Amino acid sequence: MKFTFKAKIYKVGINLVVEVPHRVTKTMQPKKGYIPVNGTIEGHPFQQTLCPVKDKPYRLYVNGLMLKGSGMSLGKTATFIIEQDLSDKPREDSVITPAFKKRLNTAGVWETFSKLTPSRQKEIVRYLHHLKTEESKERNLKKVIASLREND
Repeated sequence: MKFTFKAKIYKVGINLVVEVPHRVTKTMQPKKGYIPVNGTIEGHPFQQTLCPVKDKPYRLYVNGLMLKGSGMSLGKTATFIIEQDLSDKPREDSVITPAFKKRLNTAGVWETFSKLTPSRQKEIVRYLHHLKTEESKERNLKKVIASLREND
């Protein structure tokens, strides 16, 4: 079932977020507290996860791709259409590819990467997945490897 709502984009720490009305989330089924969704912001499609906040409505993080695609920014009110993603398959942009694993193994940082929390691993993989050029992917992968070496 699709739900439409309007929400003002605000900042929590360094992250831009919106609160998802309870009328939207009350019929959804959380997985370990979180609710995976597919949706649009001002017509721009996205896949995201609603995050629980104690004694408050679920929070939807609005990332850079969502902002750019929708033309929205901090302080603006956007129209969202979301529906729960009930599929069990992992999102394409969060799958660790054999090539990525091989690069980390070759660099000697796979074990360090494996010790990161699953959400941090997913964040890194998604970030690299959404880069547009091979040059930027390579440049940023080198930064990830360097960072993992520092934290080893």
